[in-house]
Amino acid sequence: MNKIPNIIDNLPPMLSGKELISALSVLPEYDSEIVNASAAERLMALSDIYRIYIPSKMSQEIYSKFYLALMRSLQKKCINTARQQRENFKVIQHKSSYNGGIIGGSDSFSIIGNSGIGKSASIFRSIQLLRGNKVIEMKNPYAKIIPILVVQTPFDSSTKGLMLEILRKIDELLGSKYYENAIRSKATTDSLIGCVSQIALNNIGLLVLDEIQNICHSKNGRNLVGSITQLVNNSGISICFVGTPECKDFFAKAMHLARRTMGLQYGSMEYGTEFIAFCKIIFQYQYMEKHVEITERIIEWLYEHSNGNASIVVSILHDAQEIGILSSEKELTLGLLEKAYNNRMEVLHNYVEFSMIRKSTKRKKNEQQPNDELLLSDSVKIADIVVEAKESGENIVTLLKKNLTVVEVRV
Repeated sequence: MNKIPNIIDNLPPMLSGKELISALSVLPEYDSEIVNASAAERLMALSDIYRIYIPSKMSQEIYSKFYLALMRSLQKKCINTARQQRENFKVIQHKSSYNGGIIGGSDSFSIIGNSGIGKSASIFRSIQLLRGNKVIEMKNPYAKIIPILVVQTPFDSSTKGLMLEILRKIDELLGSKYYENAIRSKATTDSLIGCVSQIALNNIGLLVLDEIQNICHSKNGRNLVGSITQLVNNSGISICFVGTPECKDFFAKAMHLARRTMGLQYGSMEYGTEFIAFCKIIFQYQYMEKHVEITERIIEWLYEHSNGNASIVVSILHDAQEIGILSSEKELTLGLLEKAYNNRMEVLHNYVEFSMIRKSTKRKKNEQQPNDELLLSDSVKIADIVVEAKESGENIVTLLKKNLTVVEVRV
């Protein structure tokens, strides 16, 4: 008899659809009477806006990917498979002849996306649904398994540093002393890889390596990926690489790297139903004296000043209300949003490209199609304005202002 059924039974049922969205959502309780509280109380309550988590398509895909990867990894931890892995490990350690096969790293994948879009939040919400930090304990045979272990890639891409960090995290959850023993014995990198492989085989389901883009900025990056490959091959566990788009070029340099890092890729939200719904939910959490309704203009402004980045939207709404409460303003206005963006987020201006929001317009069946010329009015063309500006030497913005409303944006 193997222990597959017992291990899998310890996982919660897999969720999908509305049930999954409901389980992933985090909406702090909002008391509408908070607007009547003192400024200090409102400022403290304002921090609740950072606790909000609104699941997206990305959240659901990450949850499903984690659940299936964890399940496959646990299925490998049957008695016969584990025994075969231990025998393989011993053979490698003693450098004897080796004819058997080992569990491959087919469950290696990546989650790549821009900073601030909610990757980490989605990952940790998924982990919380998959038992969180609760260790799976088996009695017959006795075993302790960490479902998902999250470790940050060392800034210098040190293989030894990563292996020691994995041991330290394992000790935190299992109450073991692997890290202490490794430091005391001054273990070498090679022996640490072997040690972590054996521990991972018995005690880890899915290993998540966050901030994997650190390998792109270090000469040790390729060596670290090679060590991780060896770890996965020896232990048979599933592994997930999490990072920003800059690591895609690094992984694309070699076939074996590209194959192991195929997976999910995400960008900021497009302007549409998802972004509008996100803004409407966030905007309900107002802590100024007078509650205002969100308008289409405010939603468009938020998109233009965030490029659909959820983290920037939340920060703007938080800081705008903080500025308003401190300056005794009564309500949240577009002016306060502008002030928060210009004064608090100047360092982000170079990373935010103002995107024009294109709205589709339906034409009547017999409506004449416009020609290729762009018209400011029935008789004035943009091309004519450009020619006039060149001939007169006058500022084109000044000429445009005479024919339409021009908004100058500080970049």
